[in-house]
Amino acid sequence: MTKKAVVLLSGGLDSAVTLYLAKNEGYDCYCLTFDYGQRHRAPEIARAKVIAAGAGAKVTVLKIDMPWKGSSLTDEDAALPSGRSPAEIKRKGVPSTYVPARNTVFLSLAASYAEAIGANTIFIGAHYDDSSGYPDCRKDYLEAIDKAIKLGTKSGVDNRLKVEFPLISKGKKDIVKLGVSLGVPLKDTWSCYKGGDRPCGECDSCVLRAKGFKEAGIKDDSGYN
Repeated sequence: MTKKAVVLLSGGLDSAVTLYLAKNEGYDCYCLTFDYGQRHRAPEIARAKVIAAGAGAKVTVLKIDMPWKGSSLTDEDAALPSGRSPAEIKRKGVPSTYVPARNTVFLSLAASYAEAIGANTIFIGAHYDDSSGYPDCRKDYLEAIDKAIKLGTKSGVDNRLKVEFPLISKGKKDIVKLGVSLGVPLKDTWSCYKGGDRPCGECDSCVLRAKGFKEAGIKDDSGYN
């Protein structure tokens, strides 16, 4: 029988590599992309659709409302961190771009979707480089929510649903290299938090992306250079 997976696909580098990993493992992939009012939703969602199509995967864009905001990603009146070095990003801890409980919301909806379509795995591209800032990108959190989904869903109780986070021990450099080896169209991915027609090159996400490509010794053809 064909294996089904729900893949959280933002249109960014990490989730694109995760999608191709799932595809490489023989999964029939159903991508779930969220419009949650993020300031970069237009380019992010557009890239997610392109990446999913290129991987031969289905994609659903789910709009959810977070009217309480609470993040510089969802509140354009809030200051977006900019011009920080990678060392400063890591040293400062949880940034204002943290969206309250975002991955808990996303994974809960992904679990519902997975049960409805009979998927047995949920993939998320959370990884080590984010774990110093975002608490919902850390391994212990992901192990805990995997356990919660196994305990709180019929499929989980029947041992037919799990959460996988294959990039958790990797840094951005390793993810870039892995993406190249899997044939991921990295040029189609979008990382910039500001949105717009071109990446800003200054937000935390742009800075960490540039660092990853540089350390991997690979040119970024997406417009980030």
